[in-house]
Amino acid sequence: MRISRRLCLAAMLAGVLASGAAPAQPAPQTAVPVLAYHRFGATVADSMTIRTSTFESQLRYLSTHGYTVIPLRQLVDYLAGKQAALPPRAVVITVDDGHRSVWDEMRPLVLRYRVPVTLFIYPSAISNAPYALTWQQLQALQASGWFDIQSHTLWHPNFKQERRRLTPAAYRQLLRQQLLGSRQRLQQMLGGEVALLAWPYGIVDDELMQAAADAGYSAAFTLAAHAASRADAPLALPRYLISDAYGERAYARLLEQAQPSAASAH
Repeated sequence: MRISRRLCLAAMLAGVLASGAAPAQPAPQTAVPVLAYHRFGATVADSMTIRTSTFESQLRYLSTHGYTVIPLRQLVDYLAGKQAALPPRAVVITVDDGHRSVWDEMRPLVLRYRVPVTLFIYPSAISNAPYALTWQQLQALQASGWFDIQSHTLWHPNFKQERRRLTPAAYRQLLRQQLLGSRQRLQQMLGGEVALLAWPYGIVDDELMQAAADAGYSAAFTLAAHAASRADAPLALPRYLISDAYGERAYARLLEQAQPSAASAH
């Protein structure tokens, strides 16, 4: 019996070697969850506010469960075919609007956990609105090396409403003002390249995508709740809107569901 087993195993091994077959390797990650935050605070002031303690628990979960937070630009390069592979269990963190709580509440945790973050900013509020960051704060965030500053249009309009309100010509002029004006203002104040965009309210259509391309954007993001893959349009990439309702169990479930196998990702 032992001899027969040995012969069987030897035959199996010989067959593998003869065929040149290699042991099965884990499938590469082909879809990446992009997380969208807005405001942070000690308490939940509104539906867009996440408690700072909740956000810290999420960062801790990523750190202790083998996730790697990558820069958004790295994901965009991968989706465009400019990068062959990503780290295992990659995740991206983005924050919309430029609320002052990014400086007061989020910044210390980002520096402690050393995770890259992309801020999508609408410049009209910066150093103007009492709830918003200042240009000096944005400059300091960018200089830290952990924050990349990108566009959220010039003043965060609702494009569906504006299209109904304006003539076609006036609407096209608004698009150019919002998309190109934001890029120019951010680059003037902060330097660096601004080529990424978050659509206000997640609203996007073919005309908006064409306007973004004409204004020089290479990628843009909605709030469609699924992981980003090469199957998605570059100017309508999805993100998950994160609220305080994502405690550890819900957060873990979102991340696991957001990273399908290679076979099902496309």
